[in-house]
Amino acid sequence: MKLLVAGDARVDAGKTTFAAGLLAALDGAVGFKPRAGNDYWYDHDDAAAALSDGRLYGKDVATLAAAGDTDLTEEQLNPVHRLWRPTPGRTGMLGEAGRTFLVDRVTTPDGPSFVVNGVAEREGLLPDLVAESLPLADAVRVDNVERFNDVMAERYLPAFERVTDRIAETTPGVVESYADIALPVDGIEFDAVAVVAPTRVRLYDGSRYLKADEVASGSSREGQLEERVNRVVEMIEPVSTHTLQPLSSDERGDSTRVADAYAGVYEALLEVALSEEPADSDR
Repeated sequence: MKLLVAGDARVDAGKTTFAAGLLAALDGAVGFKPRAGNDYWYDHDDAAAALSDGRLYGKDVATLAAAGDTDLTEEQLNPVHRLWRPTPGRTGMLGEAGRTFLVDRVTTPDGPSFVVNGVAEREGLLPDLVAESLPLADAVRVDNVERFNDVMAERYLPAFERVTDRIAETTPGVVESYADIALPVDGIEFDAVAVVAPTRVRLYDGSRYLKADEVASGSSREGQLEERVNRVVEMIEPVSTHTLQPLSSDERGDSTRVADAYAGVYEALLEVALSEEPADSDR
């Protein structure tokens, strides 16, 4: 069984809390976050904690690792992690407004490798703590989008293929998306999808959700490679919608308490996943 947790807001949708509770509610489940990132400024405590061990990962995947039943490392559950920093008034090399990508960690069969934004490094935007904590001497430097695309093909795509294979072999497997991206990894037949937002979660049949993503991605608009959640779910009706009660910070920090609080929602999600005939709710 494969379950996807996506969000309809770029930040603070509640995906990780929901996914961690789901992992705690399932026996033997493993949680994956194929792609993630955090900000050296806004998420400094989390970044510094990982950097202190010479590593680069975020709080979300650490939460999934702790809630799931696995010996896999954060780097194996999350093969690509990006570290950003705010740069007000500046457009980054990748076209990002107001922030700049500093370094990516890409997991290879031999362990983590790093890709550094050479432009940011030359302009003094790479914090000393990052440069001193990570083994960047032999890291790949990218100075333009063309070079970055080449590195993507060489390193990133194989990393995503490896985690896709790992997800396919894992049952139950829970995959958390990032930001408001509809589908964080290709090639997985999800049985059910939970789209989380503040105050509510909408549950979808996996095959219909994947079909809607395929249709949206094949549209002529903009030609973007990744579809947003709202673009996908506007094409289909949810099987059901549920209210999510607010949780205290202590409750959110304990996946078993999240599992208890949202037990009814998780039961409904499993019903969708195990249903042989999805509800006839397409628009």
